[in-house]
Amino acid sequence: MVENKIFAGPRVRRIRNGLGLTQTAMAEALSISPSYLNLIERNQRPLTVQLLLRLASVYKVDMEDLQGEAGGSVAQLKEVFADPLLSGELPGDLELVEVADAAPNVAGGIVKLYRAYREQAARLSDLSELLAREGRATSLAGARLPIDEVREKLEPRPNHFEAIEAAAEAFHAALAPGDDLAGALKAWLKKEHGVVVRLLPVHAMPTLRRRFDRHSMRLFLSERLSAHDQLREIAMEAVQLALREEIAAELDRLALSANEARRIARFELARYAAHALMMPYDAFLSAAQRARFDVDLLRTRFAVSFEQAAIRLTMLQRPGQAAPPFFALEVDVAGHRLRRAGAQGFPQARFGGGCPKLNVHAAFAQPGQVLCERVEMPDGAAFLTVSRTIDGPGAAFGERVRRTALLLGCDAAAAAETAYGEAAQAQPPVAVGTACRLCERQGCLARAEPPVTRPLGLDEMVAGLSLFDFQ
Repeated sequence: MVENKIFAGPRVRRIRNGLGLTQTAMAEALSISPSYLNLIERNQRPLTVQLLLRLASVYKVDMEDLQGEAGGSVAQLKEVFADPLLSGELPGDLELVEVADAAPNVAGGIVKLYRAYREQAARLSDLSELLAREGRATSLAGARLPIDEVREKLEPRPNHFEAIEAAAEAFHAALAPGDDLAGALKAWLKKEHGVVVRLLPVHAMPTLRRRFDRHSMRLFLSERLSAHDQLREIAMEAVQLALREEIAAELDRLALSANEARRIARFELARYAAHALMMPYDAFLSAAQRARFDVDLLRTRFAVSFEQAAIRLTMLQRPGQAAPPFFALEVDVAGHRLRRAGAQGFPQARFGGGCPKLNVHAAFAQPGQVLCERVEMPDGAAFLTVSRTIDGPGAAFGERVRRTALLLGCDAAAAAETAYGEAAQAQPPVAVGTACRLCERQGCLARAEPPVTRPLGLDEMVAGLSLFDFQ
């Protein structure tokens, strides 16, 4: 019969120390030599089934305590060290296993401290937003990634860069593309820079949507991309060559602190410039006003996607020649906010986008359908919201489609100027909030968290409609 061997030295040592025994005293009680017990505690000898039974008999130890794995603790420690604040601190998981096995109480303490840190960071963020609503800016912040810095620079400001707009219009006029902007851009790239555009099959670019090979001067695009997305990728490559100075000037004005943040911002500005090239300002604004900002009509007119036309609407804020101030929000099915943009900055204090009752979340149940409604904030501010799902790159059989949802909105006062105003006005407004932690609406069936501004009103005699009743 083969014995099961268990290396549980640190656990045996904790039992001995907890009982206040020396190695000699414990070894005598277990009928083994002190040197052998020393090897066991150093994990140089296994704890056999016979010894396990003796420990359980002599010291009334639960055998599961000796045989149990530290998997749960290791998983929790992995979560802690995956935080951006600590990423890169450990070369692998071996040290986490050793800590969880040798010092489980220490591991538990680390996990508790981390959870307390995350909770306090969330509360500080909520407090910062509450103070910002009152006009008192704060510098409260947790560990930031470069993309967080870029978002903090771009989201509060109008989504309009006049120098890029003017340069894109001039570039479009010079191209004179007619109805074939993609063909004109390919010809310009080939003539001016010797760059050839090629479409590659999925097996050649399994994980990439675009790649520029400087050696062969070829721009490779994935066949996963729709014609609209292929055009945007070609336009992004072209504007980074034709509008290099304008993009660099706007990038300098953002005053970003890290090189990685500058790289991310350069990509965002290039995408902005690509949209400006695909939908020139004057022509797009004129068409948008005639179509009453109907996104479906605009995407057909300019041969772009729903997402591209909707985002372009948020950019129309040229002084003296502006559209209603639209804002946009993109989320995934889990509710993560992927992108925010707005002509006056996304109005987070008044319309935070974190409310589960927004139709951007309901859009996932009706893929491809346009949902519009009027929503009302607790302070009485009202907005028109238009939402629709967006499918990502094409997926092969068996692959899950990447699907997000885009919300396009504007102040309810401008709703009558849009094609969606009448439909939204026909229904009563939906009562929404900025986010559950900041919302004080009573009896909300959708509430997911208690508000930070109110104590929980738990009463064993009364239960409200919300899972988190408060006073």
